Amino acid sequence: MDAGSVPERLGDFRERLIRVFGAAGAESVLATMTASKRTGYVVNPLADGDWMPIGTPIPGLPGCFSVLPQARRSLLEHPAVAAGGFYPMNPSSVYAARALDVDGSMEVLDLAAAPGGKTLLLAMAMNNAGRIAAVEPVKGRFHRMRANLARCGVTNVQFYAADGRSIGRKVPGRFDRVLLDAPCSSEARIRLDDPATFRHWKLRKIRETTRKQRGLIRSAFDALKPGGEMVYCTCAFSPEENELVVAHLLEAETAADVLPSAAPGAPGLTVWADRALDARLEHCRRLLPDDLFDGFFLARIRKGR
Repeated sequence: MDAGSVPERLGDFRERLIRVFGAAGAESVLATMTASKRTGYVVNPLADGDWMPIGTPIPGLPGCFSVLPQARRSLLEHPAVAAGGFYPMNPSSVYAARALDVDGSMEVLDLAAAPGGKTLLLAMAMNNAGRIAAVEPVKGRFHRMRANLARCGVTNVQFYAADGRSIGRKVPGRFDRVLLDAPCSSEARIRLDDPATFRHWKLRKIRETTRKQRGLIRSAFDALKPGGEMVYCTCAFSPEENELVVAHLLEAETAADVLPSAAPGAPGLTVWADRALDARLEHCRRLLPDDLFDGFFLARIRKGR
């Protein structure tokens, strides 16, 4: 892909990708934004029915499958999707939920939960035991999430219509695990041939989003028990929404530490804009986009005792 194929309004976006990934890496990322992609899904054992998976297993992610681009419609119209037995989801998101390593003895917080795909993954790992508190402030998304998870057979979730930035103050030190899939600029979901996917993108939007993310990560950490772990993730490429948000937490909370992750991808950045960052950010993971996986950022964080 050459520079001329990138829409003019995304010139700054392309230049920032070069700063993050290098020239060749940036062009590789941009190429995935016009190419046809496979569609991933997870098989949900909590739903009624015994469904035979279709497509191809995704290596390294048991229970996850993909179908070719031309089979996407057939997958979405499959009766198992309507019944909740198949849940379409990009496999990058599966790595985030599984990195949390939950079980049915735990109390878990999903701090920005809608539409509920990662909440479903947590409930599956917990076999509907324990308790998940799912928080979502937007009314329409909140009700769709409840209906979505009911259709999928999830029974261990309690729902809260609230701003996630308030939760740590209300229930400090309560949860064994916290998942924060933070609202972000959704850069990894940009399609260069679909202006609707990048009409929102502006540097100012990134700055506004970063302020919200910093409030959310502090709230998530406050809600975590000493010795507990959390995952912070986004579908953005911008360091301001990723490493710099985690760095903000590390600077504010001496009890915070970044743990290594088994997820694939490139290490987190430890330098940005000529500024040296905390060396522990290298443990973060940047999943690179391809013909199946979306670009993704993931950080595992532990709260010291």
